[in-house]
Amino acid sequence: MSQTIPPARILITGGAGFIGSNLIDRFLELGHEVVCLDDLSTGYEHNISHHYEDPKFEFIKGDIRDLETCKRAIEDCDYVCHQAALGSVPRSIADPANTNSVNIDGFLNVLIAARDRKIKRFVYACSSSTYGDSKKLPKVEEEIGRPLSPYAVTKYVNELYADVFAKSYGMQCVGLRYFNVFGKRQDPNGVYAAVIPLWVKKLINHASPVINGDGSHSRDFTYIENVVQANEKALFTPSKEISERRKEYYNTGLDKHKYLMQSEHGSDGDKAGDEIISEIFNIALGGNTTLLQLFDTLRDSLAQFDPAIAVIQPRFGPLRVGDIPHSQASILKAETILGYRPGYDAKEGLTRAAKWYHQSLSELPSQASPELEMSKNLQLK
Repeated sequence: MSQTIPPARILITGGAGFIGSNLIDRFLELGHEVVCLDDLSTGYEHNISHHYEDPKFEFIKGDIRDLETCKRAIEDCDYVCHQAALGSVPRSIADPANTNSVNIDGFLNVLIAARDRKIKRFVYACSSSTYGDSKKLPKVEEEIGRPLSPYAVTKYVNELYADVFAKSYGMQCVGLRYFNVFGKRQDPNGVYAAVIPLWVKKLINHASPVINGDGSHSRDFTYIENVVQANEKALFTPSKEISERRKEYYNTGLDKHKYLMQSEHGSDGDKAGDEIISEIFNIALGGNTTLLQLFDTLRDSLAQFDPAIAVIQPRFGPLRVGDIPHSQASILKAETILGYRPGYDAKEGLTRAAKWYHQSLSELPSQASPELEMSKNLQLK
């Protein structure tokens, strides 16, 4: 970012996970103090242990479903970057109660603690699953469909709670709807592993990944460094700039999409002043990559390290019930209001991720069965 940000103390929930640990790296690099709150149910200490000797880093092992733990973690913090959640659509279908408990009860606890602490800004992870059964492309923040899973319901409820807290308590709440994030430290193991690390692990072990359908389905795959940039801008873009750019977006931005809609952020949307912010942004590349393109890029990237991978071909399975064919985000709002500019396209990000995974996973045995893999390779994160 262009402006100089004074050192701050930032709480990152879910900081031992994939996205959270990358955020910790960045904010410590910028000179901030970071508190990581994580119960290690889906995160790993090895993602953050390299910071244990840093006096600006603090790790608290705890569950966001405990309000007192949240209050203790947020003490003396200036900002909150909430990443903790139970991800995965299939997980939520298998266990909706636990997903609800973590993603809604836990979210509300962190939000209450942030309100009581009077933090400067509350940035939280949303999900592209919120778009549900909407078939419109590209996805724009103001038009969503009906949720297709318990996970999607919980992430939408998060958005509703944040909006109510912003308007009821004068908070600044910014939600980031992630589209298929990938990159270093994304876990390739377990029942609910995402498609990219799962396929990489199969290729490294000279096994054929399974593609549901004919490979023409597409997603807006988003490299982790783009997501880190978005969180940084969401936390630190001055409220005055957000207010001014918001007017620009709602006055001119939607015309570029040729959408006719009304927004609550119209000419009267800023009456409350700069102190109240309630915004949702798509965080993606703004493009689309088919599953066949994804496979080809991963295979070609990994073949640079192991030529035997170059001859591996995918296997094709049946489409999974409920999967949408295509997902692509409009990032115009994030570009206009936050100044978000993706630094890595999908191919470059996949190449970098493949290199990291090859270095990290080459010695690991393959554990996923083909039947299990077929049920999960189009998960929306």
